[in-house]
Amino acid sequence: MTPRATATPKAVMREVTEDIIRRAIKRGRKKRRTIYISKSANGRTTPVQTLDPDEPEGRKRLDAYLTPVGRHYTISGLGAPEERNAVSWRTINLPLGRRILVMGLVALSFLLKGTPLKNRLYRLMGAHVGRNVEIMQMAWLDHFRPELIFIGDNTLIGAFSRLTVHAYEGAGKFRYGLIEIGSNCVIGAGTGMGPITIEDGVRTLPGTTLSPYLARIRAGAVVGYAPPPVRLPETKSARADVSEPL
Repeated sequence: MTPRATATPKAVMREVTEDIIRRAIKRGRKKRRTIYISKSANGRTTPVQTLDPDEPEGRKRLDAYLTPVGRHYTISGLGAPEERNAVSWRTINLPLGRRILVMGLVALSFLLKGTPLKNRLYRLMGAHVGRNVEIMQMAWLDHFRPELIFIGDNTLIGAFSRLTVHAYEGAGKFRYGLIEIGSNCVIGAGTGMGPITIEDGVRTLPGTTLSPYLARIRAGAVVGYAPPPVRLPETKSARADVSEPL
């Protein structure tokens, strides 16, 4: 999926959610399971069959459910892997062909240095990558739904950073959401994040974990961690001052 120039995060989230619901309905009918969607990890669930976009009543309920569009959703009821009629969460997300293509492109991009070619590959996968963005070597952009990732102009994604738009929670339950990174940001090496909004001009220190602790980071903020206290060793002269008699 190639990102559209005018695509907004809300429009993309709606499109992705509608596609996942369609696939969940199809797989649920085949496996005779009731699959659910909710607006939070442990919130009220709604059977996806009642939100069928291909039926008039289902379309009305779906439009109401997606007003306003959420930043993240949870799918459940797929069943544990050992259940005979379990539904694989991977098949709910993407068809096999696209999963293979996107995983291959992600693996290739993972090894490339921060070049315009790398940006073009991520855009080919569906990620929304701005101008003059540098995505350094070994940074990982989630292959689950790359189109849920938005990176603004003149932003650096440091080496070994991880941008994860989904999380599998076991027993047939997974959640997904948007990652939005503004312009002129510096994401320090080894930064980890899930669904989040990062406004313009934000800097993260190396090794910082942003999600699930932060949902939004305001413009111009510097995010890191409290360094451990440093206790200097006693010097020989200091010990002598204390222990020697006057």
